[in-house]
Amino acid sequence: MVQENTSKDLGDERGHAQEYLTYTLGPEEYALDILKVQEIRGYETPTTIANAPSFLKGVINLRGTIVPIVDLRIKFNVGVADYTPFTVVIILNIGTRVVGIVVDSVSDVTMLRQDQIRAAPEFAATVDTKYINGLCTLDERMLIVVDIERLMLSKEMALVDATQNAH
Repeated sequence: MVQENTSKDLGDERGHAQEYLTYTLGPEEYALDILKVQEIRGYETPTTIANAPSFLKGVINLRGTIVPIVDLRIKFNVGVADYTPFTVVIILNIGTRVVGIVVDSVSDVTMLRQDQIRAAPEFAATVDTKYINGLCTLDERMLIVVDIERLMLSKEMALVDATQNAH
């Protein structure tokens, strides 16, 4: 059995930098691999799906593709999920799927090197540590670097059936 390299997206060399999109959920700031991002859109109310989990807000039609919309604020119980002019949907390409995630706001694009990212402690705040690549301090900011693909493809997200997830 081949063990998966969880740091594969963090850069090949100590000095190699990679771009991450940073976003906020409540008081915390997160970062995800910019290469997974297709686009960033303003929040629009999706079409609801009967019997869906509360964090699955529904679906939108994005140029002919039906895209499930996950509100990470609800999923991780981070504050109140208010929909303001700053609320955005980050459209992601995850495996063969397109998925949207609702976040409070997008901060910026940041270059991070492998040696800037520290292992996540076992008691990370809102996201299970198996979905965290590590933590990074930039100036006064603490970024939680999320393995967004692992999170979105997990069984608990209910976005992919077992046959698609068995790769």
